[in-house]
Amino acid sequence: MMDKAKGNERKRTFLLITIPILVLFFAFNTLPLIKGFIYSFTNFKGYGSYEWVGFRNYIDLFQDARVGKSYLFTFKFAIVSTIIVNVVSLILALGLNSRIRAKSALRGIYFIPNVLGGLVVGYIFSFIFTYIIPAVGQALGIEALSGSMLASTKTAWFAIVIVAAWQSIAMNTIIYISGLQTVPEDVYEAGSIDGATGWTKFKSLTFPLIIPFFTINMVLCMKNFLMAFDQIMALTKGGPAQSTESISYLIYRNGMDGGQFGFQSANAVLFFVVIVAISVFQLSFMNKKEEQL
Repeated sequence: MMDKAKGNERKRTFLLITIPILVLFFAFNTLPLIKGFIYSFTNFKGYGSYEWVGFRNYIDLFQDARVGKSYLFTFKFAIVSTIIVNVVSLILALGLNSRIRAKSALRGIYFIPNVLGGLVVGYIFSFIFTYIIPAVGQALGIEALSGSMLASTKTAWFAIVIVAAWQSIAMNTIIYISGLQTVPEDVYEAGSIDGATGWTKFKSLTFPLIIPFFTINMVLCMKNFLMAFDQIMALTKGGPAQSTESISYLIYRNGMDGGQFGFQSANAVLFFVVIVAISVFQLSFMNKKEEQL
């Protein structure tokens, strides 16, 4: 009887802990999501009265050249950044997982960029790209580096890739190190007996065993880079000539300041569907690869 009373009291305690969290989650996550979905069917400007317009906002999204341009930039940025981050992170993880001195200290150093805020990092790199690199380029007589990368429509996007990748590599490296540490040592011993070394060792032994960690990094990277905002806000504000305007930045800029709250709410709903679809596709594709290996 006492055990039953203790069990009921324990359940009541867990319930009392859970309810405030659920209320907060609903108030600050679910409710704004529902309201944004409702506003996507209106011509709401962010203030004043509004009218229902049905699916007109969604139809206009596919006819707006600026929206299309922002989607193309976002996909290009996300794909290139994801590839760079995962390649560099995996190489670093292999190095930091080997038998080298002070590898714990090096892991801490490599993780520092992830601790810093996106806006702070962006403003620091903005100063570097605008003043330091051009000064070095002029001093060395290198014409390609004599101007700011952020001032050119051809190079501004890659400057953002550099900053975003530099900050994201840290977390991915830690995840890959965790994966490498799950590989049994006897696997490598058996492989060495069969003559597996270097690239063959990585391709046939290491990578198949860490592919679940590779899947996690690919999905998280793509999602985070598709939602890029901080670096663009700090570095280019969508310029020059709207060439680095991501979807998230466009939604914020025109939704909050441009009087297109309803239209950009529809854009946000569409963007949410796109991100979910891409994540599901990545997971299903990578899961098939895992089964084949």
